[in-house]
Amino acid sequence: MNTLLDATLSQVAGSTSEKARMLLAEMSVGLTKAQALAAPKLFQVKKAVGEKTTLKLLATIVKAFCDSVRVPNRPDAADIIEVADVLMTTYTHDSIKDIILAFKEARTSGKVFFQVLDQPTLFAIINDYFEAKAAFLVSEHRDRIARGTSANAETVQALGTDPRQLLHHVADRIPADAPDRDRRRHQLSLTKAREAHGLITPEQAEQHRATFRAARVPKPRPDWQPSPEAQQRLDQRHRQEDRAILERYRAPTPDE
Repeated sequence: MNTLLDATLSQVAGSTSEKARMLLAEMSVGLTKAQALAAPKLFQVKKAVGEKTTLKLLATIVKAFCDSVRVPNRPDAADIIEVADVLMTTYTHDSIKDIILAFKEARTSGKVFFQVLDQPTLFAIINDYFEAKAAFLVSEHRDRIARGTSANAETVQALGTDPRQLLHHVADRIPADAPDRDRRRHQLSLTKAREAHGLITPEQAEQHRATFRAARVPKPRPDWQPSPEAQQRLDQRHRQEDRAILERYRAPTPDE
């Protein structure tokens, strides 16, 4: 990085230092599309180190690739700067590692350059890479959907395909704030264990669960309900309180 900061853009595009080439080689070892996807994006790099330094980084990458291709006709410094500028302004939401990987794949795929490496060829390499990246992202998205669907199917299969069984599973859930949560869980676990060991029939187990669900429903308490006369007095008192509150907080009229 210090070498890039000290050098001018023309110097970077004109000749690549051995240290820079070694750093790029190390970054490209084992590099995958998934790693390039997770790397910081160009607009983030530009915000962190500045536009000029980002342009120098891209020019170094392009220059290193051009030097690695053994052809007599290669882009000059002006061409490399222009390519780097197009990459920086076009692929703002892709990473520098994407550019490194694009050139690495072009170099290792056996691509033939027919003794000429020019700007259109460089842009074609980049375009081919990002088309492959788009297909990779689509494939990853479909795989995630497939994995999610498979997980949901396994959950449904584990609960059973009978809708009544699913409803019973929900009904048997014990609220976390239930005061006797541990005792209820012990009862359900005991019923399940007895059924699994053949000590009770499935019908008896279901009867035990039905009794458990019925016990969770609170029964009405008539002794807690007021009589009709008491309910009328309560309603009248509530109306009086409401009128008193409205009278206290009502907005004043213009005459007041």
